[in-house]
This record gives sequence, C-alpha cells and structure tokens, in this order.
Amino acid sequence: MKISVDEDRCCGAGTCVLLAPDVFDQREDDGIVVLLDASPAAGLHATVREAANVCPAAAITVAETA
Repeated sequence: MKISVDEDRCCGAGTCVLLAPDVFDQREDDGIVVLLDASPAAGLHATVREAANVCPAAAITVAETA
C-alpha cells in the first residue's frame, strides 16, 4: 500500500487522524493533513482505506501495491 495526500484539497476535518493516528496527523496552525507513514504496516491497511473513503475532501489516495 502506498498513500499520498493532497494538502491543497484537505479541509482539515481530521477524520483521518481520528481513524489512523499512526499514519496521519494535522498541522498545528491550520489543521491540514500531515502524512506520517506513506507505507503503513498491513495491520493498518483497512483503517487507512476507511480514512480515505470518509475524507470529505477526497484528499487521501491509496494505491494498492503487490
């Protein structure tokens, strides 16, 4: 799995941080997403997919890799 975020699309809702705090964080000044781990462990994949699916701005992209 390879994750990317589009900071320009992020609206700072923070749902991703609530779901996967080991993978996402938010900037202190404006709440924009910060990607902590672009290739998380397999145990986090389902949660990361959920975070991408519920992101109101569709700012998270998940690419499945072999």
